[in-house]
Amino acid sequence: MVAQAAEPNATESRGASVIVNVIDVLRCFTVEHPVLGVTEIAAKVGLHKSSISRILATLEQERIVARDENTRKYSLGLGLIAVAGPLLANLDVRRISFPILEELAQATGETAVLNIWDGAESVSVEQIPSVHQVKHTSVMGSRYNTALSASVQVFLAHEGGQAARDLLESGGIVLPENSADVRDAYMARLGEVRALGYAANHGETSSDEVGVAAPIYDHRGSVVACAMIAAPFYRVSKEQLHELGMACIRAAQQISMRMGAQPA
Repeated sequence: MVAQAAEPNATESRGASVIVNVIDVLRCFTVEHPVLGVTEIAAKVGLHKSSISRILATLEQERIVARDENTRKYSLGLGLIAVAGPLLANLDVRRISFPILEELAQATGETAVLNIWDGAESVSVEQIPSVHQVKHTSVMGSRYNTALSASVQVFLAHEGGQAARDLLESGGIVLPENSADVRDAYMARLGEVRALGYAANHGETSSDEVGVAAPIYDHRGSVVACAMIAAPFYRVSKEQLHELGMACIRAAQQISMRMGAQPA
């Protein structure tokens, strides 16, 4: 008699389903929507409110989410830091970059940021805020997929021509107008980024923000991150934009050398 493969038991299936539901609930919390109620989450996830309440109650016990007693709405909790801490600590580029980002922020007076690439988005993993009262900062873990963002330009410029074009054509990277002519012009812009050594976003994604970014290389010569400066638009002229770009390049080169990259 030929033995048949064992069917997954119901307990395993239910367990997997619960885990997926928990992850879906956590993904509802975003930079744009950091505080949510049970009804809002239920609508996003597609589960009954009673199921969402049970999940949130368990997550609250573990401090993964926190509930405001007045509004009875939820936000992500400090317990997540304990979960994500080992991952962030093991990001060598983050650890190596920190003191150089501090120097960059001090030298320019603006916010210095470290971003990594996850294949379709630029993700901020470190930040040294500007000393100015008016500044541009972002929440740790913020993601960017707009084509004109300085960090996205840097990563796409070194992603490879076809890979970058595929992301543009699929809509994975967002252009203001996704036509063939606009994509061609953007690909030419990426060539200029590679030649210049840094990318700039002078109020193109937000009328009140400026960003410049430069690539960070590892010992293999691969771009593993980018150093970025974020500043209010009113404080940065076109002339100052180039100065910030050069400061970014110098910081990125220092980090690259500590990552084992060969000097250019």
